[in-house]
Amino acid sequence: MTLKSPEEIKHMREGGKVLARILRASGALAVPGATGHEIDKFIESEMRKAKVRPAFLGYHPEGARAPYPAASCISVNEVIVHGLPSDEPFREGDVVKIDTGLIYKNLYLDSAITVGVGRVSKSVRKLIQTTRAALDAGIAKARIGNTIGDIGFAISGYVAKHGFVIVQNLTGHGVGHDLHEEPTVYNFGRVGYGLPLQEGLVIAIEPMASVSSAEAVARRDDSFVTHDGSLSVQWEHTVAITKDGPLILTQE
Repeated sequence: MTLKSPEEIKHMREGGKVLARILRASGALAVPGATGHEIDKFIESEMRKAKVRPAFLGYHPEGARAPYPAASCISVNEVIVHGLPSDEPFREGDVVKIDTGLIYKNLYLDSAITVGVGRVSKSVRKLIQTTRAALDAGIAKARIGNTIGDIGFAISGYVAKHGFVIVQNLTGHGVGHDLHEEPTVYNFGRVGYGLPLQEGLVIAIEPMASVSSAEAVARRDDSFVTHDGSLSVQWEHTVAITKDGPLILTQE
């Protein structure tokens, strides 16, 4: 685990604003008939224009079968994370997760959003909104003196309160000098347990929730799906622990 200096956090905030802008614009492209491949090409193009590097492209995490071939993960419906962008058109009512990262001044940022395609049902909107609010609940606990367990407890408690399920075998992570660093940031936990949060720690808080599946199953393409085929949602921000409280680095 490495702590980031105030200057590094300042640079990450600069890069995070770029990432937030690109993610917001990419979410608007998730309409019926559009494809994940089109969104991915847009994201890569916008990163090149901004003179930042796509963090996912060519990344080869431990356990993966091959380096990742795209600038983003586009995961649809039961696919929770690491979905490969494809030429399959989105359909009305699909749930699309757009997860991407960039490298700015040799520092990594990571963020994700979920978009409902066209008109989605009331229950799907509730799942998307609940998971987004659970991210906020987790971020609120990202303070000096709290623990990783406090973050996870806040996230899982909020999701359960609204009738949904946290996917327990996928997690957030440290980020900054590399795309994935220590510590592991669980989306469940116990108050007061786990790693104490220190000033300068930067983490990707990444709740993933589903209608009914607490377990993710790996596919041969390295994507993860809900074990029962239920719909899933992902939201993510890169957050710095500072003396003034949590600082969201990946927002405009």
